[in-house]
Amino acid sequence: MRQSSARRAAFVAVAAAVLGFVFAAYSTYDYAEQLDRQVHAVHCSFVPGAPVSTDGDNPCKTALFSPYSALFRATWWGGVPISLFALGAFSFFAGFGVYLALSERASNRSFGFYATVAWAPVVASVVMFAISVVRLHVFCKLCVGIYLCTLVLAVAATLAWHAKYTEDLALATTAPGDYGAPSSRQSGSAVLLWLACLGVASVLPAAAYVALLPDYRPLIGKCGQLKVTTEVHKGLLKLPTAHPVRPVLLFEDPLCPTCKAFHERLVDEGIFDRLDVTLVMFPLDSECNWMLDRSLHPGACVLAKAVLCGEGGGARAILEWTFDNQEDLRELGKKGSSFLEAKIAERWGSDLAACIGRPQTTTLLNQHLHFAANNHIPVSTPQMFLGDKRICDEDTDLGLKYTLAQLAPEVLP
Repeated sequence: MRQSSARRAAFVAVAAAVLGFVFAAYSTYDYAEQLDRQVHAVHCSFVPGAPVSTDGDNPCKTALFSPYSALFRATWWGGVPISLFALGAFSFFAGFGVYLALSERASNRSFGFYATVAWAPVVASVVMFAISVVRLHVFCKLCVGIYLCTLVLAVAATLAWHAKYTEDLALATTAPGDYGAPSSRQSGSAVLLWLACLGVASVLPAAAYVALLPDYRPLIGKCGQLKVTTEVHKGLLKLPTAHPVRPVLLFEDPLCPTCKAFHERLVDEGIFDRLDVTLVMFPLDSECNWMLDRSLHPGACVLAKAVLCGEGGGARAILEWTFDNQEDLRELGKKGSSFLEAKIAERWGSDLAACIGRPQTTTLLNQHLHFAANNHIPVSTPQMFLGDKRICDEDTDLGLKYTLAQLAPEVLP
């Protein structure tokens, strides 16, 4: 009876490992889909096999494009997704769990090893959960599924070990002559072998992934260049940074979610403060941008003028404020410019709000827009230029660190 309790707990651990493998497989598949340098929808459901999410922005996509979803991004385009290591680890735990559940020779030591190492994925899950709370502020359902599977796996493995230990203790008491036949002690070398197998299983999917990655170097920097390198009125905006070592030109819209994500990525990875940033305001709002027949981000013109009125360090602070409060500002922008101006006056003072309505500010914003038009900038944001070389859109997200390692390694911390 005791033995069947240990086996039942081992089967629960196997089920958790298999389900974790499925979640990790979907996460890996979503990541690998982006390797064609196009943007694809992602899975974001607790239900295995559910269709991909059609939402343009969801927590799983936020997690996938975050700096924390992959390792070695400066070495390989896109890096190595951490879900690959989970994929290999869950494979080992499923296989070893089946051995414990079915083998008559599985010893207390093997159950103890399984229970001990099963808590390692829990530690990794706690770290990733903390990152989701502190840095991303969203919870990817696939990630949460993996976290729960690691917890169930560890608890079930521990219960199986306890049940096996109790069973062996009972056998030693009631039948000392037979004790040890089915549960003979393995040597320390067996534990080392199991640890080696766990290590190999965890790393093998990542090694195969890296071996199959295409060479992206010929594609980098092939997305055009500036035709006009200087703005004749010298109206472009310089943003102060701590340790600028490489000039960069950025075209941004204060209400663009992709601009927000791009800016946060540069800051989080310690890159932004190593760039000598020239900012071109390019609001996707037909109120001021004649290149649009409809507003993609109503209110962006008002906020772009607010950034221009900030000048220098104030400009960066205002820009980051718009990014931090983007959802609320977007809703105010839909109501009308006066609502945004009132919000700006409340946060930054009446002088800055008055600056927004001055003819000089409108002229300055027009100079930025003319600079964009003269360079035939696509009507999308963000756009990044290193010197006069345009960085491809796909190289500003998953491929950012790899691209910078190839073109501007000095900006990487």
